[in-house]
Amino acid sequence: MIGAIIGLALGFGIGILLPVSIAGGYSLYLSVAILAAFDSVIGAIRANIEDNFDGAIFLSGFIINSMIAGVLAYAGDLLGIPLYYAAIFAFGMRLFNNFARIRRDLILRIRKEK
Repeated sequence: MIGAIIGLALGFGIGILLPVSIAGGYSLYLSVAILAAFDSVIGAIRANIEDNFDGAIFLSGFIINSMIAGVLAYAGDLLGIPLYYAAIFAFGMRLFNNFARIRRDLILRIRKEK
C-alpha cells in the first residue's frame, strides 16, 4: 500500500513539474481517461487493504477502463451525445464506494488495535 501511495505522489509531482499542455479538443477524453485510471488506483489500494490485490487485474483494469472511457467519450462526441456522462457517473460512483470501503476498513483496523 505504501508503494501505491508513493507512486501516486510521484506521478502527481511529475505531472505538476513537467510543462505539458493538452489541446482543448482532447481535454474531455483525457479527463475521462484519468478518472478511470484514478478509479483503478483507488480500487487497487482498497484491494491491498483487504489483502486480495492482484497485479494482473489491476494493470488490465487500469489500461482497459481508461481506454473504454476515452472511446466512450469519443464515440459520444461523434454521435453528438454526451456519453462521457456515463463514464463520469460510473467511475465516480466506484470512487466514492472504494473510498467508503477504505475508510471503513481503516476505522475497523484502528478499533481492533485499541
